[in-house]
Amino acid sequence: MNHRQELRDGAGDNLLRQHPMLDVEFAQLSDIGRVRPHNEDYVGHIAPTTPTLVRTHGWLFALADGVGGQEKGEVASRTAVESVLAGFRAAAGGESHSALLPRLVQAANTRVFETGLAASPGGVAMATTLVTCALRFDRAVLAHVGDSRCYLVRRGHATVLTRDHTFANEQARLGLLSAKEAAEAPTRHVLSRSLGNDLFVAVETDETQVLVGDVLVLCSDGLHGAVTASQIASIVTHSADLDAAAGKLLTTANQQDGSDNVSLQLIRVRSVERVGMYRGRPYRLR
Repeated sequence: MNHRQELRDGAGDNLLRQHPMLDVEFAQLSDIGRVRPHNEDYVGHIAPTTPTLVRTHGWLFALADGVGGQEKGEVASRTAVESVLAGFRAAAGGESHSALLPRLVQAANTRVFETGLAASPGGVAMATTLVTCALRFDRAVLAHVGDSRCYLVRRGHATVLTRDHTFANEQARLGLLSAKEAAEAPTRHVLSRSLGNDLFVAVETDETQVLVGDVLVLCSDGLHGAVTASQIASIVTHSADLDAAAGKLLTTANQQDGSDNVSLQLIRVRSVERVGMYRGRPYRLR
């Protein structure tokens, strides 16, 4: 469903009319695919309800893909996303997303790990990928573990903002495999890191500036393993709205593969608030 909202909170309503603020619309879908018996993906989001919350907290999007072949993948993915959402809601207003997000992902890892331990007397192995995206002012901060991705679609071109944590990709990064060899390697879907396997995990964090018209695409490998970056860019760019784009991406993934669960979140930037940073605090750019 495509989500849009009007932000009002008294004096903040006047502020919204006087000054541009970050505003987004989004759509999300999660589908079982054509082969799997159940859906081990999970998606969630938090949207600010007032102009004050736009500036103090912003938006959060999260997508997880429970690791196939391990028990309780659907429990792991849901636990991870719900942990991050709860932590974001409880966070102090104005905290830097680049500091907050990796801490929340690390906490989600601990939660998944402990949930597995408590599932039975001997514990249950459960793991999941997780990609998160927080937006505020004119910035998007990403924190992720595993091979769920975030693309930036800008002017008809899709760029991957995340790095797949797979053994094949790590070998390519070290120069042991070419990009083509990594894309075809048997280990291209074998994760080098995921949430829930150990008490601590290395969280990768990135930040990018967003522009009006940009679309961020968070997705599980059920989408990016079946649909190319150029197809994603074309569908997002030429669809009438985000609901149509999400539906077409899902249909394309199932037609071209369909062997995995497919989940995606599309976030279109409608306006931004340009800011600079001084000693960790934002200030308005004129």
